[in-house]
Amino acid sequence: MSIKLIAVDLDGTLLSSNNSILPETQKTLKQAIDLGIQVVLATGRPLSGVMKFNRELGLAGEKQYNIVFNGAVIQNLAGKVLMSQKMNYHDFTNMRRLQRLAHVNLHFETPECFWTCDRELGVNLSVNAARTKNVIKVRKAEELPQDFTFNKVGFSETDEVEEIEKLWNNIPEWTFAKYDVVRSFSSNIEINIKDASKGNALINLADRLKIAPSQVMVFGDQGNDISMFLNPSFKKVAMGNAIEMIKDNADYITEDNDHDGIAKALKKFVL
Repeated sequence: MSIKLIAVDLDGTLLSSNNSILPETQKTLKQAIDLGIQVVLATGRPLSGVMKFNRELGLAGEKQYNIVFNGAVIQNLAGKVLMSQKMNYHDFTNMRRLQRLAHVNLHFETPECFWTCDRELGVNLSVNAARTKNVIKVRKAEELPQDFTFNKVGFSETDEVEEIEKLWNNIPEWTFAKYDVVRSFSSNIEINIKDASKGNALINLADRLKIAPSQVMVFGDQGNDISMFLNPSFKKVAMGNAIEMIKDNADYITEDNDHDGIAKALKKFVL
């Protein structure tokens, strides 16, 4: 099999349960990179929250790329934006309407920072910002300009842990028709503009690099990876800890993220 691009989800896939890259996984991915294979991290995080792991894999510069914000943005590792799909003030208003359905935090993500209108921030939002090295800017809704744009929306649990489930169960149908709505963790809900997904961004990037879809391998485990697993041309590897929908659409199920699942699949199919 001639694989030229490997797209790897971050949390629950590349990263073990202690939020690190296991040594064998790191070594094996570096071997793939040394063979000239393009390794691309594909994540819901912004670029700032991924650079540490790029460095650990030896990835840097204008010729290496990340898919961030669940596919709404493609950036090279020098920071240049190749593609950006944004939501606008009308979408901002829609998200505020959804927030009224449950007691949850709501924030808006851009490459520069997180924005929120919430005065009381739960632990989940604070940890998310810290983990991705982002400043949270708190503003009243009326303080945000009419030309306000953002790449991704996040709803997250506050101290009331059942509220995010309440929101998920009460999201109206128009939301799913208008937006791409996913869950990457049980404690959050993520929303992008329609057709902004890891799968579509990966097709876009592969086309820019003149790589055929059949030469792309993907690794994932959660709801925000499903778009990659619905492409019939990709070689799709589900982690052992993946949700059932990912496993059902995979070509191969490897070990989980705490037992070098990526390394074992690469040794079997690529190296």
